[in-house]
Amino acid sequence: MTATFLTVLVTALGLLIVDLVVPGVDLANFPAALIGAVAIGLINGSVKPILSALSLPLNIVSLGAFSLIVNGICFSLAAFLVPGFSVHGILGFLIGPVVLAFATTFINNYFAERNLTLKSSDDVKPKTELPSS
Repeated sequence: MTATFLTVLVTALGLLIVDLVVPGVDLANFPAALIGAVAIGLINGSVKPILSALSLPLNIVSLGAFSLIVNGICFSLAAFLVPGFSVHGILGFLIGPVVLAFATTFINNYFAERNLTLKSSDDVKPKTELPSS
């Protein structure tokens, strides 16, 4: 549960960075970013695999470049579903998901380097020693 919350929080922070950097991506406020992060996660888990499978021939022909279009479709779909989150123009459509990926990777690495990840009691496993022979 904690990992899911942190993933949503990091994605929301990444969306705020995308809002600042990419023209054509607009977020009204932080709650819209949180809801947008949840929407992106749900769409990437449900719709994106279907779109990726359907567009596999185009992806092969374009040597993977068509995956940018699939990412843009998923990003724009999340923006369509969330009030206060909008994507306008080709820059927001194509560059927004790329900047979001870089921003979330940077934030995740920042937290990992400083050991700021939260661990629940389920994540901590007791160390067992091997019997000596």
